[in-house]
Amino acid sequence: MSSRWKELVEAGDLNGLLRAVNVLCGERAWDELLDLADACEDAIERGKQLWPIAAHIDYRVALEAPAEIAATVLSSDTSRFSLGPLTEVAASSHTWTELAPHLETPQNAAYVAQERVLRGEELTGDERARPEVLELPLRLESWEPTYALATYRADHVEVAEPWEPRAALVAVDVVAGDRVDDADLEEVLLGLVTPWTTESNGAARVAIVDGDAVAAASLLTYQRLRMGRLDAQEAIRAMAWAAASGGAHGRRRGAALGRSLSWYLLALMAGTSWPVSGDDLGAALADLTWFRWDEGDPEEGWVLRLAVQHERDGWAAAIGATDVLEDLSSD
Repeated sequence: MSSRWKELVEAGDLNGLLRAVNVLCGERAWDELLDLADACEDAIERGKQLWPIAAHIDYRVALEAPAEIAATVLSSDTSRFSLGPLTEVAASSHTWTELAPHLETPQNAAYVAQERVLRGEELTGDERARPEVLELPLRLESWEPTYALATYRADHVEVAEPWEPRAALVAVDVVAGDRVDDADLEEVLLGLVTPWTTESNGAARVAIVDGDAVAAASLLTYQRLRMGRLDAQEAIRAMAWAAASGGAHGRRRGAALGRSLSWYLLALMAGTSWPVSGDDLGAALADLTWFRWDEGDPEEGWVLRLAVQHERDGWAAAIGATDVLEDLSSD
């Protein structure tokens, strides 16, 4: 490693080290970049606050280095400080064929495989994808949506937003229903937005009732209520987007986890076993009718307001979750 880079490490010069990382990535000097990462990690153990640089190096390696090198950082301890899970970062810029031979742990292989499936690859039958970890098909089912995915750049991430639903919102009367105690369903619904509420400024509530979706959503609003129908693809896309995101300030969890949490929630709502085949889950979705809802006011930031009713069993559930960039705690 260049003595110049060593001097920056010893000086704890974050700006200088960031410029060094950009230079080395531009030169594709991956061995020297990994040496710089090792030097930063050694310095961290000596008390220097260089973890942002170590994390950024791992991120850039996962994103830009050849697959055999990118795969070496996927289990890094610094990944919790990255813009998103390094499995998603690497899978966003490398194919499964490139990465698969270099994935050493079942966990990394499973998550990378799912990210590639979400990007259109068909991996059914490839045991390297470790299907037993997430227990999801290694292909997209015909009833699944086009998922909102992330595009990683050198210094930021661009995340697609769910498409605007086709059906308009219309005003409905607020008619609250009788709550039902279903701790499992409530926990999984709130789990869609855990980073919003634990790592950011967000808040989330769930209502489960004997009755329809209007009755469930009514328990989460204090004034007006507007609702609009969603088809299953629109609802799944919204749930997976929320589950993949970190909200305003939380760490992104990745599209693979978004798909996994959405499938598990669908299976729980539809009353199927787990794991479930794509055909069985797709058929069971016929019992679920989906809605979006709001209170008639403009909303900013990250918002998930969904309601669902089980047509055959006569229950409904709604979630209202929001997260904003501003910290409202002092207002």
